[in-house]
Amino acid sequence: MTQLQDAHLLVVGATGGLGSAIAHRLVKEGVRVSLSGRDEQKLSRLATDLGAAVVSTAAADLTVPGGPSAVAAALPQDVGIDGVVYAAGVVAFGSVAELDDETLDEVLLLNLVAPVRLMRELFPRLEPGSTVVHVSAVVAERPMKGMAAYSASKAALTNFSAAAHAELRRHKIRVLDVRPPHTETGLASHPVAGAAPRLGPGLDPDDVAARIVAAIASDETELPAAAFD
Repeated sequence: MTQLQDAHLLVVGATGGLGSAIAHRLVKEGVRVSLSGRDEQKLSRLATDLGAAVVSTAAADLTVPGGPSAVAAALPQDVGIDGVVYAAGVVAFGSVAELDDETLDEVLLLNLVAPVRLMRELFPRLEPGSTVVHVSAVVAERPMKGMAAYSASKAALTNFSAAAHAELRRHKIRVLDVRPPHTETGLASHPVAGAAPRLGPGLDPDDVAARIVAAIASDETELPAAAFD
């Protein structure tokens, strides 16, 4: 995708710190957006902020099997889809010995299983030249102690994205894997388990969003952590 003006992209996790920054940046570039998030009130406020550029919204819980299909079904049938940005995610902290099943399930379901299910649902509707963006993380490159489940989920998403990109090239669909360093999205302040270690200052979400949107426009296939230096 080199032409953003008037393209239609779905932003999943649009109410999060990075997802909302990406949605705003896309709209500034002339993109029409559909928005998905878990919190219906936050989603409504974001849609109001973005105004006429919003094509549709869908509030859905992506950790349940029907969540991704509900997001896909909410998209207007008469509007093409030129891309998807999957920016939803959760983080958990703590030792492997403390990792319970509920935490493991939530991390894997939202960070890995949901984007896989969503791609399966949307594939028949993606236009040639479409871009699917998966927001992974630096821990896919450098796993961190105390974040084993999160690191594993992001590494798996990165590997899925690479394989999917190779598979879908013949359909003229690009899968862009994004692995930003720690970013001040607020995610670490509300983990699903444990407490965040001292992480140091993170990147500005607006700067990360700008880099991601530039990569969408310039047909890049991956953004490793070093691309955000």
